[in-house]
This record gives sequence, C-alpha cells and structure tokens, in this order.
Amino acid sequence: MRGSLFQHAVGSGTERFSLQNPQILAVRLGRETGHDVLARKGAMVAFQGGVEFDGHHLTPREHQVYQYTGEQLNLMRCHGTGTVYLAHQAQYLCILDIAQDGLVVDGDYILAFDPQLSWNVVAIQSQENIAAAGAYNMELRGHGRVALMTSGKPLVMRVGPQSEAFADADAVIAWSAGLTTRMEAQTTSSRVWRRRRGTGEGWTMCFLGEGFVVVQPHELAGPTQFQAGGGPLGMGAGGYRGNQWGG
Repeated sequence: MRGSLFQHAVGSGTERFSLQNPQILAVRLGRETGHDVLARKGAMVAFQGGVEFDGHHLTPREHQVYQYTGEQLNLMRCHGTGTVYLAHQAQYLCILDIAQDGLVVDGDYILAFDPQLSWNVVAIQSQENIAAAGAYNMELRGHGRVALMTSGKPLVMRVGPQSEAFADADAVIAWSAGLTTRMEAQTTSSRVWRRRRGTGEGWTMCFLGEGFVVVQPHELAGPTQFQAGGGPLGMGAGGYRGNQWGG
C-alpha cells in the first residue's frame, strides 16, 4: 500500500519527548529514557509497547489549594516500556526544557511533563491589584521537560533589561517565572471594564526582567463575546481564568 498518508508514519527517533507532528507528542518510556510521564487526563491517542495508565489523585493539600484557588492539574500517569502518543483537540504543541528558571503557565495549556518537575499554584502579582479577587496560575520548577499546547502556532517574545514585552492578557499562556508582571489599560477607571476606546482591546500585560513570554494567536474571549452593557468586559467571560484578569 502506498500514498501520501504514509508521510505521517511513526518516526524512529530516540528522544524522550519529540513531536510526531505539530499536534501529536510522542513520549518514549523505558529504562533509558524514564519510566513515567504525567499527562493531561484523556490525552492518549495511541501507544505502542507495554504502556499502562493510572489516575493521579490529588493529595489533601492539593484539594485544599484547589478549593481556595480553583486551579489544579487533572493528570494521569503513563508508565511502562514503549511509546505513548498524546494530543488534545488538535492543539499545536511545543516542548520546553525547564532548568534554572521556572515557568508560570495556565494549567489548561499543559499537555505533559516529566514527573520530577514540581508544580504549585501561585498568585499572580499586579501593581494595580486587579487580581485581588483571585488570580492564580501554575508554576513548574526543577529540571525536566514540559509540553505546552497553543491554539495555533505561538509567538515567543524575549524580554531583557532594555526590552520589556506587552501582550493581550487573553492571549498570554506562559512566561518565565522570574519576570515581573504589570497590568495596563490606557483608559480612565470609569471605563476600565470596556474594551478600551473602541479598539476591541482589553487589559495588556507588561513583562519586565529577563526571560520569555509565550503568546498564542487566539484570545481566550474575543471582543465579539462582550456586550457594552456590563460584566467584566475586556477580562474574559470567567474573570481571571487562564490569564483573564478580574474575579
């Protein structure tokens, strides 16, 4: 049998984390590469070899944190010997090595990561205290790899001492943990809930320090979803949820 379909046949690489294609992650499990990987529940689309799946149950502390913040990672543990293929809603994927600097990321955009990485819910600080009602994301630290998902191919911006970066708060999904964040809205306080000055733009996140910011080409809640009559306009339908500011 022949045809262009076979351009997508399984690869023969030996990397632990690799992209089978832009929307499918291949994770190789075994003695040489590591026996386990933590992945989003239900993300397995195929596997080869002796791979098994177990639920990852929240600890009492994680339950308490979830009740307070509303943030958690719904995970399963993949283990054994073989290759597991992971994907979610045809999202685009990218692989990051985490070493010295940690990563702050919306947990909804994590597909899989090495179990030796630690993760915690962290409050996102803002000089304007916009997030006073509760603004939380996940922070990953340690040494290992993580696979992130984006709606479309992402934009990665470098941040340096002389080059701060700005991005729509509804499009940012991750950034270096060492960066300082600041919220900006070029409007008066009486119009802070409107998409500012008729441009269709809402809150902007400013990043300062040294590191990088990951932005996806899709806003979590676009301007057409809002009405001029009320609600947290410019902050997303659910307030702060995955970098949507409000409460």
